[in-house]
Amino acid sequence: MKLQRKNMLRASALGALVVSGALVLTACGSDDNTKDGGAASGKPSAAAAGDIKCDDAKGKLLASGSSAQKNAVDLWVKNYMAACSGVEVNYKSSSSGEGIVAFNQGTVGFAGSDSALKPDAVEESKKVCTGGQGINLPMVGGPIALGFNVAGVDKLNLDATTIANIFNDKIKKWDDEAIKKLNPGVTLPSTAIQAFHRSEDSGTTENLGKYLKAAAPEAWTYEAAKKWPAPGGQGATGSAGVASQVKAVDGAIGYFELSYASSQSIKTVDVNTGASAPVKASSESASKAIAAAKIAGTGSDLALKLDYTTKAEGAYPIVLVTYEVVCDKGNKPETLATVKSFLNYTASDAGQKVLSENGYAPIPAEINTKVREVIKSLS
Repeated sequence: MKLQRKNMLRASALGALVVSGALVLTACGSDDNTKDGGAASGKPSAAAAGDIKCDDAKGKLLASGSSAQKNAVDLWVKNYMAACSGVEVNYKSSSSGEGIVAFNQGTVGFAGSDSALKPDAVEESKKVCTGGQGINLPMVGGPIALGFNVAGVDKLNLDATTIANIFNDKIKKWDDEAIKKLNPGVTLPSTAIQAFHRSEDSGTTENLGKYLKAAAPEAWTYEAAKKWPAPGGQGATGSAGVASQVKAVDGAIGYFELSYASSQSIKTVDVNTGASAPVKASSESASKAIAAAKIAGTGSDLALKLDYTTKAEGAYPIVLVTYEVVCDKGNKPETLATVKSFLNYTASDAGQKVLSENGYAPIPAEINTKVREVIKSLS
């Protein structure tokens, strides 16, 4: 998969480089969630080469983790590699848990995680971050869509309690009275509910759990965790695996990032939050919820606290923020310049614009300004 340096130095091979970058990511990533084989094979974003500062970036940068941000990272990498000749960025889409393990083993320059580092993971990171520790840089926001496939049903409203009872196996049929009450005038079949969840440790699972625990504590009695906690349901690997099952199975429901639903034309649930109308999952509605986030981390750590119980008009409450996990100090000298250069681009106005163009939600400007300051300070 490694690109030959001589090809990268030829100005006439720029188009081939973009395609090669897409192939690298498609081959190494576990989630392919676009109709044509991955976001990296789509049209380039509006970012121009002038928006990307390569600085002293060089060689190969390995990263891994969250599948939630795969579409965004694919596009970022394509733009970045096209602008920075001689640099290869390889992001392996797996899961947040696997990304953090790889980071703390020192095998990647940064990891993507849909939840902030836990104290034990921070302590573990000190072994690879010489004189420092792992920190969380919020980079990608977005809604966790609840995709459904119920024959004859095109629109579906659910509230937190009903969602919890579907996923904890207490509501078993689509014509259950609780669902009918939320969908007056809709003919619901007696089809059995087939609920799909992530089979591996997942930050998306943890964020869904945070929402259910906060918004429906009596129905959802489990602590939020990367590992799926509830009985029943069926597991699938990665967001792509869950989306594929929902797409294929009548009566199915599952959770994944909105880009997976959009690319596969999967219908999504509108969430009844107590606002005047149920809220549809979108980049805009997620941005309204994320805008209320507060920085919970200290120092250079920018972990956020989200409000999962918001009733603000038009605010979609089931959101996640994906963090890029890096060392504040003690980054590997051979990849430090590339890490800083690449993350400077992803946090730039052009990099964040890629998010809003592809179903994600940009990080609020006030927080993103702090992200840029921290990136400059990495050593």
